[in-house]
Amino acid sequence: MAKSPAWQRKEGKDPKGGLNAKGRASLRRQGKNIKRPVSAKEAKRSPKAAARRRSFCKRMMGMKKKLTSKKTANDPNSRINKALRKWDC
Repeated sequence: MAKSPAWQRKEGKDPKGGLNAKGRASLRRQGKNIKRPVSAKEAKRSPKAAARRRSFCKRMMGMKKKLTSKKTANDPNSRINKALRKWDC
């Protein structure tokens, strides 16, 4: 039986949210190009990264507001809240 890609297993996920390097590498092997999160500190150095961060934060805050239950929105361990923390949103 073949193993599933690392991004689908625990070893490819970052406990703080998102994917780690191994998870991103497994996605790259499948032909997808996923970039690492942009923190506020990194965004200050690059206008392009800052625009990407702003776009992500707006999109995810809208998803959190519309697509999650009140319980999930307030849970600090939900995937959406971990992602927002990782991006410094």
